[in-house]
Amino acid sequence: MNQLDQQVARRLTRFYVIALTVIALLSISGLLFIRRTISDQYNAGRVVNVAGRQRMLSQRLTKLALLRSTGLTAADTVSFDSLLRTWSQTHIQLRTGMLQMEKMYTVRKSARLDSMFTRIEPYFQSIFFAFRQINNSKATVADRNKALQVILQDELPFVQQMNDIVFQFDTESFEQVKTLERIEWILTLATLLTLLIEGLFIFRPVVSHTRHVIRRLDRSEKALQLTNGRMEVANRELEATNQNLAASNRKLIATQAELLRTTEEKYQLQRSEDTVRSAALLEGQEEERKRFARELHDGIGQMLTGLKLHAEKLKSMTVLDEKLRTRFTDLCDLIYDIIQTTRQISYNLMPSTLGDFGLGATLRLLAEQTTRSSGIDILFEGDRDGGRLSPATEIGLYRIAQEALNNAVKYADAQTIRITLQQDNQKLTLAVEDNGKGFSVKNSAREGKPSLIVNGLENMRTRARLLNGDLSISSKPKKGTTVKVSLNLTGNLQENGYGKP
Repeated sequence: MNQLDQQVARRLTRFYVIALTVIALLSISGLLFIRRTISDQYNAGRVVNVAGRQRMLSQRLTKLALLRSTGLTAADTVSFDSLLRTWSQTHIQLRTGMLQMEKMYTVRKSARLDSMFTRIEPYFQSIFFAFRQINNSKATVADRNKALQVILQDELPFVQQMNDIVFQFDTESFEQVKTLERIEWILTLATLLTLLIEGLFIFRPVVSHTRHVIRRLDRSEKALQLTNGRMEVANRELEATNQNLAASNRKLIATQAELLRTTEEKYQLQRSEDTVRSAALLEGQEEERKRFARELHDGIGQMLTGLKLHAEKLKSMTVLDEKLRTRFTDLCDLIYDIIQTTRQISYNLMPSTLGDFGLGATLRLLAEQTTRSSGIDILFEGDRDGGRLSPATEIGLYRIAQEALNNAVKYADAQTIRITLQQDNQKLTLAVEDNGKGFSVKNSAREGKPSLIVNGLENMRTRARLLNGDLSISSKPKKGTTVKVSLNLTGNLQENGYGKP
C-alpha cells in the first residue's frame, strides 16, 4: 500500500510541475505579447507623421495659391488638384479615425483630440473652399483675390491648431507606451508571485491530502466488496421486477396502438364529413351564382334593354333644345354602359360559354377579356375544342383558373401571364404561370400577405381536393408564380357532382 501512495504522489508531483511550467510559459507569452503591442505603436508614429505633413501641405497649397493668383511661376510642378485632394482626404480621415495609407490605420483619439478637430474644422472648410475657388478656371480675378485673402487670414490659425494636434497625438502615443510598460511589469510580478504562492500553499498540501485519500480508499475497498454482494441480490430481485414491467409495457403499447387506430379512423371520418360539407357548400354556391346570373341577364338585363329602346325613341324625337338632346344622348350612353356592366357581371358569375362550348373556349375568352380590362399580356395555350367534362368538373377548374388569374393580375405585377390546358383521355393539366414578383408559399400568412390571397389559395386547394385532383403552387420572390392542377379524368368524365373523397 505504501508503494501505491508513493506512486500516486510521484505522478501528482510530475503533473503539477508540468502545470507550473505551463503557467510560466503563459506568463512569458503574455510578456512577449505586450512587447509586440508596444511595437505596434509604430502605427501611432505614422499617424503623427501624417498629421505633421498636413501643416506642410497647407503651407505648400498657400504658396501655390499665391503664385497662381499673382501669375508667377515656380519650380514646384506638383498638381494643385492632386495636392488639394490629398490634403482634404487626409484631414477627413484623421477626423473620422480611419487613415488609409499602405494599409488601414486606426487613429486612436481622445476626447480632447475630438474637441481640437471640432475647433479646427471651420478654418479647414474656409481654406478648402478658398483653394477650390482659386483652382476654378472660371473664377474671376476678383474672386481669386478674395479667396486668397481668406487663405492668408485663416491659414495661420489652421497651422497653429494643427501643430497643437500633432503634439497632442505625440503626447498620447507616449502615454500609451508608458502605460503598457507599467502593465508589463505588473503582470510579470503578479505571475511570479502566483507561482511562488502556488508552490508553497497548494502543491505540498495537495500531495499530502492525496496520500491520505488513497489510504481511506484502501479501507473502503473491503466495505465496497461486501456491499457489491448485497447489490447482486438486489439486482436479481430488480430483474424480476423489470420483467413484470416489460409485460405491462407491452400491454400499454398495444392499448396505445388501438387508441391511435381509433383516433385515425375518427379523423378520416371527420375529414370525409368536411369534404362532403364543402362539396355541398360549393355546389350550392355555384347554383346560387347561376340563378343570380340568370336573373341579371333575363330580368334586369331585359328591363335595361327596354329602357334603352325608350330612351333612343325619345332621342330620335324632334327637340329644339340642344341641351335636352345632349342629355338624351348621355342617358343612352349611360344605359348602354349599365347593360354592358350587367352582362359582364352575369358572365363572371356563371359564363354561358362554359356550358355551351366547354372549358377550353371559356378559358380563351377569359384571357382575352382580362387582357382588355387589365392591359397585361395574357396568353392561352391549349385545345379550345377538347373533350367535354362533367359540369361540376368544368366549373371547378374554371374557378381555379379564375382565382389564380385574378391573384396574378392584382398582386404579382406581372408583364405576361400564360394559361395552359393539356388534356388527353386519362389526365388533364391546367396551369397559370406569371413572371411577376412571386412570394414565399410557406410564409405567406406570416409575411403579411393580403388575406384575400391566403383565402384564395385555400379555396383553390379545396376545389382541387373535391375534384380528386392535385394542386401545386410554386413561387419564389422575384421568380414568378405557377399554379398547377392535375386531374385524373377516369371518374370526372362520368360524375355529375364534385369528386368523392
